[in-house]
Amino acid sequence: MELPIQLSKDSREPIYFQIEEQIKALIASGQLNAGTVLPSIRALSKDLEVSIITTRRVYQNLEQQGFIHSKQGKGSFVAEIEEGLQKEVKISAVELAFETAIETALRHDYSIVQVKEIFAEVMEKYEGK
Repeated sequence: MELPIQLSKDSREPIYFQIEEQIKALIASGQLNAGTVLPSIRALSKDLEVSIITTRRVYQNLEQQGFIHSKQGKGSFVAEIEEGLQKEVKISAVELAFETAIETALRHDYSIVQVKEIFAEVMEKYEGK
């Protein structure tokens, strides 16, 4: 199974954090259901072209936070998560996407007022959908 994870070298967020947040979002959105087998640490590190150490850290963090559980010799599996945690992850994912977009706009020398105008224009496209 290949996970739909996009890494950005331009992000101020560390690679392990980007992977972690995207896996959490996949779980919270229901794209990865409880009990789903995750790729092995080695397979995921190869797919994402990151070190095994980075991937191991991601899985350890996700397990500590209750998003996955591992069984010796069987692999890592998506855990059942509470509705409150699911909602929190969804909000966090949207906030992170907004922050990334704002940082991109600021790097391109847009002012906050201009960013708000762009945001309003984009929101208009989605109204009524």
